[in-house]
Amino acid sequence: MIRVLLADDQALIRAGYRMILDSEPDIEIVGEAMDGREAVELARQQRADVVLMDIRMPAMDGIEATRRIAADDDLAGVRILVLTTFENDDNVMLALRAGASGFLGKGVGADELIHAVRVVAAGDALLSPRATRGLLDHLQSQPGPGPAVTSVPLDDLTQREREVLVLVAHGYTNDEIGERLFLSPLTAKTHVNRAMAKLGVRDRAQLVVVAYQSGLVNVSRG
Repeated sequence: MIRVLLADDQALIRAGYRMILDSEPDIEIVGEAMDGREAVELARQQRADVVLMDIRMPAMDGIEATRRIAADDDLAGVRILVLTTFENDDNVMLALRAGASGFLGKGVGADELIHAVRVVAAGDALLSPRATRGLLDHLQSQPGPGPAVTSVPLDDLTQREREVLVLVAHGYTNDEIGERLFLSPLTAKTHVNRAMAKLGVRDRAQLVVVAYQSGLVNVSRG
């Protein structure tokens, strides 16, 4: 059973999430928070597996709440899935740096939301294609070469690992990567983990950064 905490200052939105997720036999809503401060408190009390976190909330915003949950060793198993209308701005980078495991727009459909909760609960990171674009746009807007995330050349990656890296950079999950490359999800995850190890990065978000900064993935505007 996946224990989910809802954090959004709008009651109607929380009710919508509850209605969608409560219909699933493997998902249980264990609490609702109206602001970031309450989200942190309930995360500690309810031991949720996943927190659906809005970014713009009173008292404490979702970025700071995410940062506090991620920094708490007692909450190491809690995964944070950010849902917001502000999917394509600096909030993408801020949320990921704060420790979010996934990022989706509030306009996602019910099936996509349910899938995202399961993906994040399983320990995988998840970025929607639009959120990935927002992350890359943020990187493009930064002056200079940007942060140095790796000193290991892409030449160390196998051809399959390069293919997987491109798909990660476009926001695909392990299941979706497996479907596109005719691999099992476990094999896709193994390739992702090997690429992360070779490149010296800690998560999928940094893999996106590597793919962009290395020129392996080009972002076209418009």
